[in-house]
Amino acid sequence: MTAVVAIAQRKGGSGKTTLAAHLGATWAASGHSVALIDTDPQASLTQWYRRRAERLGPGRVGLEFAGVTGWRAAGEVVRYARGHDIVLVDSPGSAEADVRTTIRAAGLVLVPVQPSPPDVWATLPTLEMAQQEGVPALLVLNRVPARAALTAAMRERLAAYDIGLASISIGNRVALAAAFAEGWGIGESAGGSIAANEIAALAAEVLELLPLEQPAVVQAEATVAAAPIDRVVSFLP
Repeated sequence: MTAVVAIAQRKGGSGKTTLAAHLGATWAASGHSVALIDTDPQASLTQWYRRRAERLGPGRVGLEFAGVTGWRAAGEVVRYARGHDIVLVDSPGSAEADVRTTIRAAGLVLVPVQPSPPDVWATLPTLEMAQQEGVPALLVLNRVPARAALTAAMRERLAAYDIGLASISIGNRVALAAAFAEGWGIGESAGGSIAANEIAALAAEVLELLPLEQPAVVQAEATVAAAPIDRVVSFLP
C-alpha cells in the first residue's frame, strides 16, 4: 500500500510545515517507509530536512526527501509512491494551481486550522478545492491555545458545517517549534511529552483513515482514486 497525504492550507500561520515534519518523522519512527516532498517555494521543510541530515549523517535520516515546485511535483509524487508506504506532501501556501496539483495527487488532504472563526473562514477555499478534485479532506485543529472552552466551542461550530474533523487537536506547544528548528521529530527530542503524545495520536488516527488502495498514484497523471472514508468528507456549507 502507498498512501499519499497532502497537507494544504492557503492561510498562513497554520503550522502546516511543522505538522508535516512531525508527522513524517513519527511515521518513519514507527517503521513505515516515508518520503517527504516539499512543494512550497518558501522551502521551510527543506531547511528542516537539511538540518536533520547535518545532525544525523548520511543514511541515518530515517526518511527520504525531495524539494520540487510547480508542475514537476506530480511526477515526484509518482516516483516516490512506487517505493514508499507513505508519501507526505507539504503544499504551497498561495499558488492556487500548484496547491491544486498537490491535492489532485493525494488520497487524503490534511488541513490544519487554528481554532478561531476567521481562521476557519479562511480555510474554506482549501476545502472547496479538495471537494472539486474529489479528494477527502480532514481538518486538524492546530496550535490550539490552552483554553478548553474555546476549543470546545470551535468543535461545535465546525460540526455544524459537516466537515471532517480529526478527534485529536495539537496544542500550541513551544516544544514542537523547537524540535522543528533543530531538525528533529517531536518524539525524538521530547519523547513522552504531551506534544509528542498528541502528534503520535494524530499520526495513528490519520493512518486509520487512509484508503487501503490508491492505484492511480502510479499513473503519469498522478491522480489518486480514493475510496470513501467515514468521518472524512469535503462538504462545504
